Amino acid sequence: MDNVASLQKRNKVRFNKTVEMILIHMVPLLAFFTGATWFDWSVAIFLYFSRMFFVTGFYHRYFSHRTFKTSRWFQFVMAFLAMTSMQKGVLWWGAHHRVHHRTSDTPEDPHSMKLYGFWYSHIGWILGPDYKETDYDGISDFSKYPELVWLNKYYVVPPLFLMAVLMVLGGIVNGGSILATFAVPGGLSTLFIGFFLSTVVLYHGTFSINSIMHKLGKKRYESGDESKNSVILALVTLGEGWHNNHHYYESSTRQGFFWWEIDITYYLLKMMSWVGLVWDIQEVPKHIKYSKNKQDAHRLKKEYEELRKSA
Repeated sequence: MDNVASLQKRNKVRFNKTVEMILIHMVPLLAFFTGATWFDWSVAIFLYFSRMFFVTGFYHRYFSHRTFKTSRWFQFVMAFLAMTSMQKGVLWWGAHHRVHHRTSDTPEDPHSMKLYGFWYSHIGWILGPDYKETDYDGISDFSKYPELVWLNKYYVVPPLFLMAVLMVLGGIVNGGSILATFAVPGGLSTLFIGFFLSTVVLYHGTFSINSIMHKLGKKRYESGDESKNSVILALVTLGEGWHNNHHYYESSTRQGFFWWEIDITYYLLKMMSWVGLVWDIQEVPKHIKYSKNKQDAHRLKKEYEELRKSA
């Protein structure tokens, strides 16, 4: 498929999906009628960062790249929590991200900023018809688990569960009683600000890696695509802003390759490994870290191996 034909196909969007996305962005505005409390804003901040970790740590570094290991029960729990982000199913997310890495910045890339522009790479690809279905064969290592297949199919369950919990908590904290769940103010303000506002901000924080990180920032490695590094987006996304590092060597749990590259997701996963929740965390090999391209990495690997033999 040539670039022109591919671009024309990518310009299509699904009307119902577009309306749904617009409504999700508008829901927080209802807080003008309900007001918002300190509890609602605290919930919004907490849910942004906690769900960003579930997305980056598990949707991305575990289900997409398998950069560490965990138990079957814990992978289900983390998949459920990540899916409260309303970014569709865990298998859908992981399968499409694997395609992105195989085809980065080519016409087959689901969201190439270079070829399809900011709007499409940021959110348009989700609204279109091309990537609606889950490629179960592309993520067969996880689609063999029936509980993950079920969760992926009924991807609305986790966010609906979280909405219900937040409304009850909001009713108790803001309204003084569980009976205030649907009161104004009460559970509704917690729903509008705590859940929907944090979800919208989380959307754009996550989506910025697909769009902005292939345009703005600095390039350390010759990764074969337009991926860049940005300390600002690394802070916003808990470490995903070291995108050029990641595209150069995707097998590492750590995406901030050097000590000064802040990678909060990696730190949290490392702490989880201390208590046995995850294990076999993959670090960055020295020959990868200090190289510039694959040929350079191969040369450095041979040099380091020779040095070890002669030591």
